[in-house]
Amino acid sequence: MKSAVETLNPTRVKLTVEVPFEELKPSLDEAYKTIGNQVTIPGFRKGKIPPRIIDQRIGRGAVLEEAVNNALPGFYSQAVEESSIRPLSNPEVDVTEVPDPAAGGDLKFTAEVDVRPEFELPDLDGVDVTVDDVEVSDEQVEERLTSLRERFGSLKTVDRPAAEGDFLSIDLKASIDGDEIDSVQGVSYQVGSGEMLAGMDDVLPGMSAGETTTYNTPLAGGDRAGEDSLVTITVQSVKERELPEADDEFAQLASEFDTLDELKASLRDQAGEVARYQQGLQARERLLDVLLEKADIPIAEKLIENEVKQHLANEGKEEDDPHGVEVAEEARKAFKAQMLLDAIVEKHEVQVSQQELIEYLLASAQQYRMDPNEFIGAVDKAGQIPQMVAEVSRRKALAVVLEAAQIKDASGNTINLDDLFPKDGGEPLEIDEHAGHDHSGHDHDHDHEGHDHGAPVEPSGANNPAALPNLSI
Repeated sequence: MKSAVETLNPTRVKLTVEVPFEELKPSLDEAYKTIGNQVTIPGFRKGKIPPRIIDQRIGRGAVLEEAVNNALPGFYSQAVEESSIRPLSNPEVDVTEVPDPAAGGDLKFTAEVDVRPEFELPDLDGVDVTVDDVEVSDEQVEERLTSLRERFGSLKTVDRPAAEGDFLSIDLKASIDGDEIDSVQGVSYQVGSGEMLAGMDDVLPGMSAGETTTYNTPLAGGDRAGEDSLVTITVQSVKERELPEADDEFAQLASEFDTLDELKASLRDQAGEVARYQQGLQARERLLDVLLEKADIPIAEKLIENEVKQHLANEGKEEDDPHGVEVAEEARKAFKAQMLLDAIVEKHEVQVSQQELIEYLLASAQQYRMDPNEFIGAVDKAGQIPQMVAEVSRRKALAVVLEAAQIKDASGNTINLDDLFPKDGGEPLEIDEHAGHDHSGHDHDHDHEGHDHGAPVEPSGANNPAALPNLSI
């Protein structure tokens, strides 16, 4: 087989391939066998039909078509490997000449395909990156303190209309044209959380215990997704949260500290840790931006167009929707970043260990709230393991460059990111953002009538799958 590459533009090439008849003949023999097992010809058993009879009854053209269609992917892959191009899309193949099974001849075809472009990497040593200063305000400390007080707060039934922030016990029902789709009773919901059904936070404020209201909202999932449904909500009770006083006694209850001042100091330190964590993420993002500005990376606009079409189609929007401009810009940057990082991977010969891949898969499963075994099984079945390996290698490549970069904050102070970005290229270390040091493992909101403490309040539906109504909304 002979192949030649013609560069059409920096991101697209044309392969011209010639395959001698001898190399196509095994595919022809297989085509005769396949067709012979599929057709019925009187006087011959399936699988025992001579090629000349198939030529007479079915036609050589059908045999040749079967052979070429089956052989083309292999010949194309061989041509790609010999030419060392790196395709980014499916090829557009044009068969220009086919051989005569009786007289022989060559199979000739062309394949146009978008490829990873050649470009010069920018200087990766000592790249200057500026990040924001780490600042912790008194307001941030108070927000964390309030969050901690809410964890130890109590719920008290009140005899008044519901307001934002109140906890309601409600019954829900969804129906379409009078037919009940689903229902749930006694689910707990915090007004204003936006965690359950679209439109709930608009109708619940002002409702009192015992009152019922209805409103229309489209179903967001299930067999009837997109259809308008009538949602009926009945409020069973209204409760407000009472917070404990912020004093030394509370500090001793909620943490290992003896005084409120000590607790606040700890909360300020925690806020600072989170700010430094965000500073590390910002350093990585801005480093990539700096490298992209320095690198001249051509991108196949057809790939961008396809990405925009697919994105808009998934959102149910027309191809000329104005949102496509934003999608195109994001897609273009993402493609350039991928090209850049892949080039760095090759330059530094970045390798991904099995342990690193497993850790990335486990973290991804947690992100998608899936069982790790189910997630890994789904990824493997979809043939996406190579993409996962590539993503881990890109992250490691960026970490390599980040390690050599000069990172400073807006005030000119040098930032040491060693504690946030391990040298193995993993993600920044996780920062515990819980406001206090409760070692019991439980939240401390308690539901009570008056001030008699009872059982912990049921979490809102979005955080408690057992409490969510299966309304497909």
